[in-house]
Amino acid sequence: MKFTDTGLEGMIVPFAVLEAMAKRVGLIRGGHWDYERVTYDFKFENTKNGHIHYLRLPGVAVEGEIEQSDAKVKLLAPCLGRYYYPHGVEYENEEFPERVVNTCKERLSKLKALLEDLKETSAAD
Repeated sequence: MKFTDTGLEGMIVPFAVLEAMAKRVGLIRGGHWDYERVTYDFKFENTKNGHIHYLRLPGVAVEGEIEQSDAKVKLLAPCLGRYYYPHGVEYENEEFPERVVNTCKERLSKLKALLEDLKETSAAD
């Protein structure tokens, strides 16, 4: 499931800022990155039924390389997927719990607000 109405898609953000703000809303980089691409995840784990869902926020470096302090990252559309062992994460044709979808929207909205606040503060300087 893609979240196409978050306002995050297409934003260009300094890597260091993205790293800090993603962490503030609970998104972690983990091992999903290389020098050109990065993915931030939030894991939902239902202990009653064993279902695991991931909110993923992907990005691509448009300046520099991932992990360089001067790199800039263009954000892509966030998505939600369900994990299936041993095959991986499926994003299409899935039913997602309303609680999970709402939490994703809240975290993405908070991230956008944090990034916009920093952009406005930088513009005022």
